[in-house]
Amino acid sequence: MKRLSLAIIAAAATLAAFQSAPSLEWAYGYLNPLKPGDAVAPDCSSTSKPFPDCAYPGVPPVADGVLHELPGAAQKFTRIAIYDDFGPADWYPGDHPAMPDIVAHGKREQGARACALCHYPNGQGKMENGGVAGLPAAYILQQLNAFKTGARRSADPRKANTNEMVRIAQLLTDDEAKAAANYFASMKWRPWVKVVESATAPAVRSTVNGLFLSIPDAAPITLGQRIIEVAENPERTDVTRDPHSGFIAYVPVGAIAKGEMLATTDNKKTKQCGTCHGPDLRGKGNIPGIAGRTASYLSRQLWDMKQGTRKSPAMGPAVANLDAEDIVNLVAYAASRMP
Repeated sequence: MKRLSLAIIAAAATLAAFQSAPSLEWAYGYLNPLKPGDAVAPDCSSTSKPFPDCAYPGVPPVADGVLHELPGAAQKFTRIAIYDDFGPADWYPGDHPAMPDIVAHGKREQGARACALCHYPNGQGKMENGGVAGLPAAYILQQLNAFKTGARRSADPRKANTNEMVRIAQLLTDDEAKAAANYFASMKWRPWVKVVESATAPAVRSTVNGLFLSIPDAAPITLGQRIIEVAENPERTDVTRDPHSGFIAYVPVGAIAKGEMLATTDNKKTKQCGTCHGPDLRGKGNIPGIAGRTASYLSRQLWDMKQGTRKSPAMGPAVANLDAEDIVNLVAYAASRMP
C-alpha cells in the first residue's frame, strides 16, 4: 500500500509539472495539451500485470477470417494473428535472426506481451513506442534497468505504454533481458522516417496508444511550432503492422538548419551532439545512435529528460537550457540524418 501511495504522489507531481510548462503533447500522440480532468494512464502498481492492467482498453480485432498480405511476404495472416499479444505475426522472418522466446512470445501468465508486438520482429518499432534495432546491448540493458527502478517514466501521464514497459522490465529475468538486448543489438537500424519541412501537415487522428494516422480527404492543418509524424501507409501500419512501412515527419520550415546549428556548434543552449553520439549521430561505443530515429520518440526523450522523469546524468545538463522550439529543431535535424 505504501508503494502504491508513493506512486500516486509521484503521478500527481508529474501531472502538475507537465501542466505548468509548455508541452510537447504531439510527441506523446496527443493533439491537445494536458488539462485538469483529462484521463491519465491506468494505475500500474507493482502488483499489476503489464497487460491488461497497465494498458488502455482497445477494441479487439474482429475474428472475420480475412487473410491479409504484404508485398514480398510468403505468408498471409488474419487480424487476430497480426495482433496476437503473445505471438504476433512475423511477416518477414528472413529479416532477422531467430527470435528469443521473450521477444517472440513474451510471458503470457505474467501479462508481459511479446517485444515483437510493439517493436516489431526487426526492431524498427513505431512512432508511439521506440525503435530498438541497432542500439548497443549494454544501453538496452541500462534502459531496462531504468524502467525497472523508476528512473525512466513519461512526462505526460496519459502515455500508458511507458507504464507497461516499467512492469515488463520488472518481470524480466536477467537472462531474458540479455537475450532481448543482444537480439535487437544484432540488427542494424535502417532508414525509417522521411523529414519534410512544411507550413502544414495532414489532418490526423490518434489511436489509443498515440499513433498518428492521416484522415482521408481532410483538409491539411497548420503545423505551427510542432512536429506531426504520421504513418507513411496508414493501413499497412495500423491494420497489418507492416515492419517495412515507415513514417513521415512534418517539421517547421527552417527547422533542420536551426537544429544543425544547435547540434554542431558551440552555443549557450547545449553541447554538440556529436561529442557523445558521434560526428554522424550514429552512436559511439555504448552511446546510442540518434540519426534517423523517429521524431516523436526523440522529442519525448528530450522532453522527459528536461522534465526530470527520465534520469540521465549525461543528458540532464545538455537539455536543461533547451526550450520546446529548440527540441523541435534538434529533433528535425537528427531525424533527417541518414542512420
